[in-house]
Amino acid sequence: MNHDIVEKNVGIMIILIIVALSFGTLVELVPLIMSKDSHEPIAGLKPLPALQLEGRDIYIREGCNNCHSQMIRPLRAETERYGHYSVTGELVYNHPHLWGSKRTGPDLARVGERYSDDWHRAHLYNPRDVVPESNMPSFPWLFDNVLDGENTGNKMAALRKVGVPYTDEDIAGAGAAVEGKKEIDAMVAYLQNLGLLLKSRR
Repeated sequence: MNHDIVEKNVGIMIILIIVALSFGTLVELVPLIMSKDSHEPIAGLKPLPALQLEGRDIYIREGCNNCHSQMIRPLRAETERYGHYSVTGELVYNHPHLWGSKRTGPDLARVGERYSDDWHRAHLYNPRDVVPESNMPSFPWLFDNVLDGENTGNKMAALRKVGVPYTDEDIAGAGAAVEGKKEIDAMVAYLQNLGLLLKSRR
């Protein structure tokens, strides 16, 4: 087709752009939809317990995922620094997904058990106490805010509707599992769980 015709006719240009975008979308999505690996949890994967689920929600609320990715690419430089590359099977129960490439801070996909609970607490209270050059903000209110567990069971029930295998017992006991705990407890519990299943296979 003559380029002059395409470039001078807005209608044809729009149609060709839509065709190109549609083709690109199909090339990206169809293999994921057809691949069993993208829908099946890896061996040993379980839904987040109540306290870790609340911690994940706090992690999102505080915008941690805006600066820290949870996606290690299958590149040597990344796997040597962070560990096993990320696979979809370890994240099938995550809603919303937190994959991304923004790294103002380091990737946290395999941070579980890399540091002690006390380190995480100190780091979240004042990052510069443990990493002097850090530009991460402090989160001192996490040490004061107390969870009531009022909506934790409802969150689990909603996640069950989209395929997360929470049991009736999980949902019934969710409120009691988090009631009276501080937000910092939930955040640390979540961070200490990240990436452990594949980290142990490296």
